[in-house]
Amino acid sequence: MTKPQLKSVFSVFAVFVIALALTLQALFVPNVSAAQITSRKLTLQAGSGGDGGAKPSGVVNHLFDFTLPTSGSVGSIKFEYCTTAADSIVSPTCITPTGLNTTGGSVVLGNEAGATGFTLNKTTNGAPYLTRAASAITGPLTVSYRLDNIVNPSTEGSFFVRISTYASTDTTGSATDAGTVTASTAEQIILSGTMPESLVFCAGADISKTSGVPDCSTATAGTISFNQLFSPTDTASAVSKMAASTNAGFGYAITVNGPTLTSGSNTIAGITSPSASNKGVAQFGLNLRANTSAAAPGFPGTGSTASADIDLTSNGTNLKGQPTADYNTADTFKFVSGNVVANSAYDGASNNTLGPSDAQIFTVSYIANVPGSQPAGTYTSTLTYICTPTF
Repeated sequence: MTKPQLKSVFSVFAVFVIALALTLQALFVPNVSAAQITSRKLTLQAGSGGDGGAKPSGVVNHLFDFTLPTSGSVGSIKFEYCTTAADSIVSPTCITPTGLNTTGGSVVLGNEAGATGFTLNKTTNGAPYLTRAASAITGPLTVSYRLDNIVNPSTEGSFFVRISTYASTDTTGSATDAGTVTASTAEQIILSGTMPESLVFCAGADISKTSGVPDCSTATAGTISFNQLFSPTDTASAVSKMAASTNAGFGYAITVNGPTLTSGSNTIAGITSPSASNKGVAQFGLNLRANTSAAAPGFPGTGSTASADIDLTSNGTNLKGQPTADYNTADTFKFVSGNVVANSAYDGASNNTLGPSDAQIFTVSYIANVPGSQPAGTYTSTLTYICTPTF
């Protein structure tokens, strides 16, 4: 090898050695980076205007919860909203999500916990930060901050917030701790349904409750018989039931309609004003109360044939059913066709405030008395109860 060739080889070797030294130096230089924020999350919450937390373009609250691992001074915390979790070749910088607004006049720091004393700087859209006089914390420290009245991104889908803490009060310098959270906007599900004007009314020999609620589907046939033969020495009795509910603003009224007890051309006179039961006198009457044996030996009765007060008991709010005055006294009876026997006006005081009511069961108690001269025969009456709501 000639001398010039040898000199060239040494030159190439020297360049290689220098390059290798620089590479090794780069490998052994300490890697200074922010510590990872842990237990981090972003919760989208409904705002003061009622927008759901995840509504695109909704004015909502963003609640950040996370744990700072590093002990030291904290003067500012930045929340940088981006379309990606981290810088990449495709997205080399943080791009603010479309439609996001963190600078509005109503955007405020709603609450803070863990490390406190911050105020909100919202000068730069998409990059609000909290600032305070730098103060030391002891890590790990769980903190929480809520940014209120932020306008969500207008597009549906994920967005990211890069959180970083700084010793400085204006997010300058190297970050102490850092971490990224993600959240997503989503279309709201809007359900709608219509409650029409409603009246549920039924009558029958018996009506039961289902899961504690009067149920008209359980109403039995309306053919009933008195408990015994008519006699001038005793009082015959019977019961029927009816149930009513309505959402009418002025409630309902129930009338009784039909003839008194009749057999051919013979009748048993209806009681035209509230009266007690009197054996040996022609009487047909009814009331909507629990009666005693003083009125008829068949009262109060048991089971489905028991004389009873309204069920469920009225409370003046959602349960407002009541017998009207002439039919609302135990052991006192009346029958005049067309009379209002019940309404939904119970208010706990004057009891004349008509209004909507949930379902209740009325028990109608009947009595029949006859004089010794009452002609023999089968006496019947077909009564129709009409429930009329006023909307």
